Amino acid sequence: MKVLANDGISKSGIIALEKGGFEVITTKVAQEQVVNYINTHQVSVILVRSATKVRQDIIDNCPSIKIIGRGGVGMDNIDVDYARSKGIHVINTPASSSESVAELVFAHLFTGARFLQDANRNMPLEGDTNFNGLKKAYANGIELRGKTLGIIGFGRIGQAVAKIAVGLGMKVIAADKFVDKAEVKVVFYNGQFINMEFETEPIDNIFKHSDFITIHVPSQKGYLIGKEEFAMMKDNVGIVNCARGGVIDEVALIEALDAKKVLFAGLDVFENEPTPEIKILMHPKISLTPHIGAATLEAQDRIGTELAEQIISLFKTEKV
Repeated sequence: MKVLANDGISKSGIIALEKGGFEVITTKVAQEQVVNYINTHQVSVILVRSATKVRQDIIDNCPSIKIIGRGGVGMDNIDVDYARSKGIHVINTPASSSESVAELVFAHLFTGARFLQDANRNMPLEGDTNFNGLKKAYANGIELRGKTLGIIGFGRIGQAVAKIAVGLGMKVIAADKFVDKAEVKVVFYNGQFINMEFETEPIDNIFKHSDFITIHVPSQKGYLIGKEEFAMMKDNVGIVNCARGGVIDEVALIEALDAKKVLFAGLDVFENEPTPEIKILMHPKISLTPHIGAATLEAQDRIGTELAEQIISLFKTEKV
C-alpha cells in the first residue's frame, strides 16, 4: 500500500508507516499533477497539510484513494463531506499542534508589546548611527502580566493559549459558539497541577474588555472582525491571528492601526495566501510569520506519528 505525503511528513511518521507495511512517497507533486501521479502509482493514502488541496476532481478521478489525511486541525483544503460520501476516510490530527500554535501566539504578543517587529527591521539599518533614537522610539513597551486576554474560539488551541496566559499572570476571557465551559489543566514541576474552569462569554465582551485578542476559529464566510468590531474594542488593543486568513478584514485592520485604535497586530495567516497584500507586509505595526503555527519539530513528530497510527488502525480493522 502506498502513501503519498505530498506536503511532507516527519521521520517518525515515515518509520511508523513503514513498520506498518506501507511505502511512503514524499515526492512533492504539483497540484495539477496530483490526479495523474496517484493513478500512475496506485496511491491508497494521500496526506496533506495546508498547501495541497484535495477537491472533488481528485476524489472523483482517483479510485485507488481510501484515506485522505490532514496533518493539523483545519480541513478547509479538503472536500471532507464529499469524500466521506464516496466512502473515503478523512482524518486529521487536532491535538498534535495545539501547543505549537499557542506558543506562536505569545511570540507575536511579546513582539508587538515590545515593538520587536519594527526594531528588528530598523536596528540593522540604523543601530550603529541612531542607537539612542531607536532606544527612545521603542521605550514605551507594555507588559502582558495583569492584562486581559480575550480568546475567540475555545477549542484545544484556545485552551492551550489560556494555559500560557494563566502562567503569565494574565486575566482570561473566552468566547465560543459551541463551548459553554472548559476545564483546563495547568501542569507544573514534579507532578503538581491545577485545574481551572473557564465559562465562555458573548463575543462582544471580548471586544469590549480585552487588552489583547487572539483568534482560534475555523475558516468561515465573511469577516469575524471588521470595522464595527474594531470600533467596539478598547484603545491600543493588540490582535493576533494564527487561525485562518479571512477572519479579519485586513483593510479595516490597517485603518485601525493607522488610527491608533489598534496598537499592533500579529499575523500568521492572511486573506491572500500565498501572496499577502504588500500593505500588510510593510506595515510597521504588524508582526509577520508565513503560516507556521504548527511548524515545530515536536508538533511535526506528533502529527506524523498520529497520522501513521490512524492509518494503520483503519487498515488493520479492515475499515478500508
